[in-house]
Amino acid sequence: QVQLVESGGGSVQAGGSLRLSCAAFGYIYSTICMGWIRQAPGKEREGVAAIYTGGGSTYYADFVKGRFTISRDNAKNTVYLQMNSLKPEDTAMYYCAADFCVGDPLSSLRRASYWGQGTQVTVSS
Repeated sequence: QVQLVESGGGSVQAGGSLRLSCAAFGYIYSTICMGWIRQAPGKEREGVAAIYTGGGSTYYADFVKGRFTISRDNAKNTVYLQMNSLKPEDTAMYYCAADFCVGDPLSSLRRASYWGQGTQVTVSS
């Protein structure tokens, strides 16, 4: 059984920063990709960032490159998303996701087997 527990999120003004955390519990952690998927009301899910917990390779959606950083702490089985220079259009529910990704990790995680409960990020102008 795999469980993903998220923390972080909240409300911030445009230009501000937030950090999301996702702790993974279960045997899967060492050999998977993990990342963040977001969904705004009335919109489809978007892959935001992904990381392979083994090798550490990272992947970002174009709309967050240069602003968001995904990282991992394997000792804590935790993945982080540092979000800087936040924009109102970043407002969404952010979900941690994990799976044995095939192909593009951001696309693969949109159909992931394991999900966190979600955390709201609200950016005001």
